[in-house]
Amino acid sequence: MEMTGNTILVTGGTSGIGRALAEQFHSRSNQVIIAGRRQPLLDEITAERPGIRGIQVDLDDEKSLVAFADGVAAEFPDLNMLVNNAGISREENIVGEDFDFATSREMIHTNILAKLQLTGLLLPVLRQQPTATIITTSSGLAFVPRHNFPTYCATKAFLHSWVQSLRTQLRETAIKVLELIPPYVQTELAGPDQARDPNAMPLGTYIAEVVGLLESGDLPNGEILVERVKQLRSAERMGKYDEVYSTLNAS
Repeated sequence: MEMTGNTILVTGGTSGIGRALAEQFHSRSNQVIIAGRRQPLLDEITAERPGIRGIQVDLDDEKSLVAFADGVAAEFPDLNMLVNNAGISREENIVGEDFDFATSREMIHTNILAKLQLTGLLLPVLRQQPTATIITTSSGLAFVPRHNFPTYCATKAFLHSWVQSLRTQLRETAIKVLELIPPYVQTELAGPDQARDPNAMPLGTYIAEVVGLLESGDLPNGEILVERVKQLRSAERMGKYDEVYSTLNAS
């Protein structure tokens, strides 16, 4: 895929993988729009990176989402890349007395429904471009889940299935559909401790490998797979699912 001269929308672009990708895309002479809930972070990023456009939006609010998509399509009619990255992760104990289904509902809405709706709303403008790309962030945990993040892992498994169907439905168009499958990365997705966890892959290292894969075009089956996540992705295919699952959930 071309890495320069694009107009790119990155949801969840104020922190973690989304922010790092947005900054990398911006440094390669792309017009980058980042969407997020927190205005102070949007202001911080756009001040540090003149030229990045920041738009505040609550993707869980349907009216806000529709207005946001309409505004992006009107302001950026040459939009040719959507990075569906916004997502949340919460630990859950389904059998615990204090289990709150509202937490599950929030993850399902943010991680699944908002992505589906935004993609549908922006497909008309993406289809107008000579070439376009949709990148959706799933997770290595879509393939081997962690028991203490049941809904989060399930939302990512849903996205993996959905991306495959979307890719097939768009096969006769100029839109390329890619799936970004991260391993455990040093971000604050599951809280501040994750960003400091030595067992997690450093964010900068992860993004550098992702960008290298995008530049090289080494994307088998439309999947963006760094080396560190391949064990999870291939566990079932290699007959090692039970082993990998047990190791991942040992604690």
